[in-house]
Amino acid sequence: MFSGIVEETATVVALNKEKDNLHITLECSFADELKIDQSISHNGVCLTVVDITDKTYTVTAIQETLLKSNLGLLKQGDKVNLERSTKLDGRLDGHMVQGHVDLTATCTSVREAEGSWYFTFEFDPKSEEHITVEKGSVSINGVSLTVVNSKERSFEVAIIPFTYEVTNFHTFQPGTVVNIEFDIIGKYIARILKQQQG
Repeated sequence: MFSGIVEETATVVALNKEKDNLHITLECSFADELKIDQSISHNGVCLTVVDITDKTYTVTAIQETLLKSNLGLLKQGDKVNLERSTKLDGRLDGHMVQGHVDLTATCTSVREAEGSWYFTFEFDPKSEEHITVEKGSVSINGVSLTVVNSKERSFEVAIIPFTYEVTNFHTFQPGTVVNIEFDIIGKYIARILKQQQG
């Protein structure tokens, strides 16, 4: 379980394809604190550490993950949002994020608003659970954000300067593909309503 509060961005230093799997090696400041089999959110995708060196570590994304996320689009040098799992004795500063990406969305607009930024994203809903709610929560590349201008196939988020700088949001432009995890509470409510109607 994660909170959607990114710790830092890691740099992709190597990508190795093995059959349908992709081994991703990243460099980050806390690589020496990690352990084999530890779960870390990468652009919102929960992946397991399988190898560690002094400054880098490696995780493996299977085909199902690559099909539902933007990890298959990574290139050497790209920045990836990182978050280690939430401690049960700590504050939940964002919202409950599982690290299970629902689908990808495409950035269609970036506009500056006197110190903050508005990003618009469009997506193709795969089920009735893939919805946003005005002022509700959504995870974009692992970042917990509040939805504004919610529509059936698009929504906006507003980004403060701190989030813009410390996450990979500052690299987004129209056409950038991002990972979306919809609010788990909203998904449960949508599923219950569907069962009651069925």
